[in-house]
Amino acid sequence: MKIVVCVKQVPDTAGGVKFNPDGTLDRASMLAIMNPDDKAGLEAALRIKDETGAEVTVVTMGLPKADAVLREALAMGADKAVLVTDRVLGGADTWATSTTIAGALRNLDYDLIITGRQAIDGDTAQVGPQIAVHLGLPVISYAEDIKVEGDSVIVKRQYEDRYHEIKAKMPCLVTALSELNEPRYMTPGGIFDAFDEKEVTVWGRADLKDVDDSDLGLKGSPTKIAKASDKVPKGAGEKVNLDPTESVAYLMGKFKEKHII
Repeated sequence: MKIVVCVKQVPDTAGGVKFNPDGTLDRASMLAIMNPDDKAGLEAALRIKDETGAEVTVVTMGLPKADAVLREALAMGADKAVLVTDRVLGGADTWATSTTIAGALRNLDYDLIITGRQAIDGDTAQVGPQIAVHLGLPVISYAEDIKVEGDSVIVKRQYEDRYHEIKAKMPCLVTALSELNEPRYMTPGGIFDAFDEKEVTVWGRADLKDVDDSDLGLKGSPTKIAKASDKVPKGAGEKVNLDPTESVAYLMGKFKEKHII
């Protein structure tokens, strides 16, 4: 069995975010981590590997420094890693990103593709399902449990106050929630292998299959950013100085006014 996990290097928002003049994120200047939903998807793949002996390949699209999250994935237990990077791919929105990743995945054999539900830098939850559409695969989103049974995958899919249990024949694509599991730590031996023994395959525009230049990068992105800001200013709010009894009456009145109660 072959599993491909798509991961993304995202800004560590604890360190602040910066923007380019065109409104896109200045990723080169920010501290970065592996996207939490993607990391849970990787852990799910590694658990399937532990049970079945599956081969796990991790793929990311990004700047050359995104090599770091691939090395982390290898240190956690992934078998292979692919970095898709090229200047012409920069500034991509979800459409251009999913087109690029699908073009890379056409070079690989896979039974199951796992992506995160969404990335913390964009919060769109669009790229995973779009990849599935590009590749003509069924997709199950919002996975909070993933099991493999023969040639099928069984997913517990989060749905408001309940869940769906969905079974699909592979190949298919599943998007994972960060609540899916608790990702494992890298091991000392895994870190040594990831940095000294294993190689990260690097692909550029020329390695993408069945994609048009008009669908790539900033020029191929139909989404245009009108304005970007790292912080949204908040008003001072309303301040009152009341005794406890008056405070309760005041708050209850506000809750009713806002239709909270």
